[in-house]
Amino acid sequence: MKSLHLPLLALAFLSAGLAAPRAADGFASLFNGRDLSSWKVPAGDNGHWKVLDGVIDYDARSEAAGDKNLWSEKEYKDFVLQIDWRIKATTGLYPVPTVLPDGTHKKGPDGKDILTPTPNADSGIYLRGTSKAQLNIWCWPIGSGEVYGYRMDAKMPSSVRAGVTPKLKADKPVGEWNHFEITMKGERLTVVLNGQTVLENAQLPGVPEKGALALQHHGGFKDGQYSPASSLVQFRNISIKELK
Repeated sequence: MKSLHLPLLALAFLSAGLAAPRAADGFASLFNGRDLSSWKVPAGDNGHWKVLDGVIDYDARSEAAGDKNLWSEKEYKDFVLQIDWRIKATTGLYPVPTVLPDGTHKKGPDGKDILTPTPNADSGIYLRGTSKAQLNIWCWPIGSGEVYGYRMDAKMPSSVRAGVTPKLKADKPVGEWNHFEITMKGERLTVVLNGQTVLENAQLPGVPEKGALALQHHGGFKDGQYSPASSLVQFRNISIKELK
């Protein structure tokens, strides 16, 4: 009888390992580790957004004719989002500017941005259904977690542009997993990356009151090669707590 118990016990452990990841108290899981049931796969994607070895994997090759991003089924207002991400590899050199603490770019003697060719991959997380409120995931020296759409908007007050610029780079090296904790309350956004606060109470004027989340497509594959800064990324351990 004891010899029969061992296989049953092993089967129990195996079944537990295949169960959906358990979210922390108050959090709802947005990824069960098996399929994309909480997400809208782009029409015509042809399997490029997929689940691979228990994580959401993307190869920047979506064949969708329109929007290639992976959107959540549900819309959210105020929330705390927990998500792990990693860049699998970089895809060529990309002309990267030097971002100053106020969100502007360092200029050369000619008044133009100083650009440095840098190995890069690029993705992000859209908040409240809009690409303008995107948290960047990339290899820029400024670090991930900035809100590019607001930082680059010259019509925004200088305080807003500085507020959405990361205070420090907290990214781990390419190939390693990173963890975001993203808190959205009204027009205010706080982002903690790998335990370090990179944005604190940043203001996003005019951001929609409610909207879906998206995991971003960027770049692509053409003529046998990737364009620089394509989205070779993976995501896991995604959960959200809605705030009242």
